[in-house]
Amino acid sequence: MKNIFKSIRAILAGFVFVVILSLGTDYIMEATGVLPHGNLFVSTLLILTVIFYRGVYTVIGSYITARLAPNHPMRHVLTGGVIGLFLSIGGAIASANMNLGPAWYAWALVVLALPCAWVGGKLFELRSGGRS
Repeated sequence: MKNIFKSIRAILAGFVFVVILSLGTDYIMEATGVLPHGNLFVSTLLILTVIFYRGVYTVIGSYITARLAPNHPMRHVLTGGVIGLFLSIGGAIASANMNLGPAWYAWALVVLALPCAWVGGKLFELRSGGRS
C-alpha cells in the first residue's frame, strides 16, 4: 500500500511540474504581449515555440516522475504519458468547440504526449545506469 501512494505521488509530481511551468510560461508570454490572451491565433513559428516548451516541460516532468517512482520508473512514466495522452485528447476535442486556435496545435500535443514522456523516462534510465 505504501508503494501505491509513492507511485501516485511520483506521477502527480510530474504532472504538477508540467502544468505549473506550462501555465506560468503562457502567463508570462501573454503578460509581455508575445501571445494574445486566451487564444493561439498567431504565427506558426510562435505556435511551434509553445509546443516546444510544453514538450520540454513534459520531458522534465516525466524525468521527475521516474526519479520519484518507488520501482519500475518507465512504467510510471508511461502511465503518466497515457494519462497525459487522454487529457490531451479531451483538450483537443474541447478546444475545437471553443475556437481557441488552429486544431493542429491541440492535436500536436496529443501526438507528442507519449513520446515526450518516454524521452523523460529514457533520460532517467541513462543517467541512473538503467535502474528499473
